[in-house]
Amino acid sequence: MSVSLIVLAAGRGTRMNSDLPKVLHPLGAAPLLHHALQAGQSLDPAQIVVVAGYGAAMVEKAARAYDASIEIVLQAKQLGTGHAVAQAAPLLASAAGNAIVLFGDTPFVRTETLHAMLDARARHAVVVLGFEAADPGRYGRLVVTGDHLERIVEYNDASDEERAITLCNSGVICAETSVLFDLVSKLGTANAAGEYYLTDIIALARERGLSAGVVKCDEAETLGVNTRAELAAAETAFQARMRAEALENGVTLADPATTYFALDTVIGRDSSIGPNVVFGPRVTVESGVEIKAFCHLEGCHISRGATVGPFARLRPGTELAEDVHVGNFVEIKNTVLAEGVKVGHLTYLGDAHVGEHTNIGAGTITCNYDGVNKHRTEIGPRAFIGSNTMLIAPVTVGRDAMTASGSVITNSVPAEALAIARTKQSNKAGLAVKLLDMFTRIKAERQKDRL
Repeated sequence: MSVSLIVLAAGRGTRMNSDLPKVLHPLGAAPLLHHALQAGQSLDPAQIVVVAGYGAAMVEKAARAYDASIEIVLQAKQLGTGHAVAQAAPLLASAAGNAIVLFGDTPFVRTETLHAMLDARARHAVVVLGFEAADPGRYGRLVVTGDHLERIVEYNDASDEERAITLCNSGVICAETSVLFDLVSKLGTANAAGEYYLTDIIALARERGLSAGVVKCDEAETLGVNTRAELAAAETAFQARMRAEALENGVTLADPATTYFALDTVIGRDSSIGPNVVFGPRVTVESGVEIKAFCHLEGCHISRGATVGPFARLRPGTELAEDVHVGNFVEIKNTVLAEGVKVGHLTYLGDAHVGEHTNIGAGTITCNYDGVNKHRTEIGPRAFIGSNTMLIAPVTVGRDAMTASGSVITNSVPAEALAIARTKQSNKAGLAVKLLDMFTRIKAERQKDRL
């Protein structure tokens, strides 16, 4: 049976004290919204509708960056969760199968939990995700009789007896799409907040003789983010989960507590990650790779057998083929290094392609930016780039060619040629001492004038 997702992302999140919509605050180098979308997308949904409100243009851009097929609907006035779900009705009017309501600020709901909710639909018309809370606080309470959910009571409307219940509502709901919207259309505002509560559909369903049930999950899955403190706690929880998964999948972490992952980080087995390594978004590391200490990686792909670092920075568009070596204090951007390339240290390569088994000497820079446009550098296979070479792009260095150390290469170098581009050295006898004496005298006179 097909599934549609409705992701609620309309709130501003005033407790975040931010101009940024709450669901766009980053967790694991990705907006909170992306975490909810990732969990839901694992169900292979036929449609995904994101309900936006505050900062709708920004929310739409972030949602479409994750999946261009996502549909956006606007909740102009935030009149409650039931009202938010109702905004998606026109887009899903003809949708068959089930609908699941997720929240853009609840990042840790697991795929397995959502599958359990779909399975529970075989027994109940409406399924709610609940959890046993260590401290129920102001959560809505789930009132159950045996296997049946009778109603959900919001804290403000609950009696003392109902507030003593520890089984709480996460907000995540699953129902047949047509049933969900039919129930939502009957919601009223007779509650302490004067809002359309999505949770009230349980009582409406029971009045119609429809069954409602609860799927329980660990409380940690239901963690919502409403404050900066909660965002920090969520980051800690996210990193702990990612580190545990990496270790379980055969990745060596020299110091797990100082390794930071992004939501979409992929690392193959038998890779080794040193201390203080940060993975930004869109990083894939194949098996058997060594990333040494204090590296920062983003938007790059590293192939089997490569070594990176320490103190290396790989920026978006970087592609390292097998057995490439990138050493300390090397920065690479939008560049492909073919098999066996060595870039030992103190180098910047941007907008370049380097052929297999080429050696890049220390201090090499591809001068790729003229102040307006970027230009490419092409270096052929088995070339040798001498230390402190400046390659003024656009420029090509042919296969098996060499550049002399200290050269400024402004013209292409033919295959097998040696390029030398530096002025002839001139020694001026005795001038060093004379200049030192002059500079010392000038400094003394300046200090005297200050007194």
